[in-house]
Amino acid sequence: MSEINVNAADGGSFSAYIATPEAASAPGIVVLQEIFGVNQVMRDLCDGFAAQGYVAVCPDLFWRIEPGVQLTDQSQEEWDRAFALMNAFLPDFEKGVGDIGATIAALRGHDACGGKVGTVGYCLGGSLAYASSCFTDTDASVGYYPVQIENSLELAANIKNPLMLHIAEGDGFCPPEAQAKIKDALGSNDHVTIHSYPGVDHAFARVGGANYDAEAANAANERSAAFLAANLK
Repeated sequence: MSEINVNAADGGSFSAYIATPEAASAPGIVVLQEIFGVNQVMRDLCDGFAAQGYVAVCPDLFWRIEPGVQLTDQSQEEWDRAFALMNAFLPDFEKGVGDIGATIAALRGHDACGGKVGTVGYCLGGSLAYASSCFTDTDASVGYYPVQIENSLELAANIKNPLMLHIAEGDGFCPPEAQAKIKDALGSNDHVTIHSYPGVDHAFARVGGANYDAEAANAANERSAAFLAANLK
């Protein structure tokens, strides 16, 4: 497993998994974790983006709480631990966004990375992808089933580069009224593209997860691939 070290803006440092493509120089993607840490799912996603021709990095955003978290979604004990970590992370959400900015900067300076750098996030990472589009210099962002962004839609005025969101219409963590607020607030923003998926729940694109839906996942992933290629390559 390959890792890089990233210096945090407020001191200290944290690790990030990195996957590189065959090309000597390629655009970059910062992959933003779910609540389970930089686990096998996140590393597989990075490897998949590398196969598509990107330098993909997944930073350990829980490092201030517990470095090196690698949980699965296969037991209630792990779910409970994941939610506890998320709740501990939320008070430091702004520091987490700062860590994303630091990771973007580190990736831009990496020998394997040439050109633009984007962010792609899932669940908690989907919310962080939205935040990164508001607060960092990411060139493009993709958020899968973000949660709680309906409470910070005023920040969308800061979005200067393309953002794509994938909304699960049956998402128990983002109910219909929240989805309506997101679509109403962001639908007229020229930088934002929203895709909505009926009949699927949160984490519909997590391979092996209880809510995985191959049809919706494939559609979202194909849209993301075209979007990232258009804006990063």
